[in-house]
Amino acid sequence: MLKSIIDLFASLYISFPIGVQGSTLLALRVGVGVLFVLHGYPKLNHLQIWSNALKMPIYLCFLSALSMFIGGFCLIVGLLTPLACVTISGSMVFALVLEIIQGLPFVAPDPYLIPEGEYEGANGKGEPPSQEKAFIFILMLTVLLVFGPGGFSIDAWLFGVAR
Repeated sequence: MLKSIIDLFASLYISFPIGVQGSTLLALRVGVGVLFVLHGYPKLNHLQIWSNALKMPIYLCFLSALSMFIGGFCLIVGLLTPLACVTISGSMVFALVLEIIQGLPFVAPDPYLIPEGEYEGANGKGEPPSQEKAFIFILMLTVLLVFGPGGFSIDAWLFGVAR
């Protein structure tokens, strides 16, 4: 059974490049992973507040925050990268849909071009909400899903040979 699971995951990877491509995938994977750990941790710590703000059931918020937090660590080390990308992408697609429903702009206006007093964030002037961040995260996760974690990953060690 374990061999079947390993074979299933191994079939998800085309190759595990090293060199410049592998280094680039490493940088992207670690960078995105760190960002998701940093986004998921406060959501897990303030689950009820986040759930109330979104007007969503707490269990959905928990699953989303958990996918970001644990998935972020998986991306950092390159473990089960396709699974991490798919679960985090699910959260990001849901966030994007919520932002579209709310009528948020695709790209937020530059904070310095917003008229005085028109938008003030929780800590003063800041960037207003938009669809941009979720969209960019979905693109980065799609790149990692399609091209894999690269040769500098636990996935390469477990499921293939770096080339």
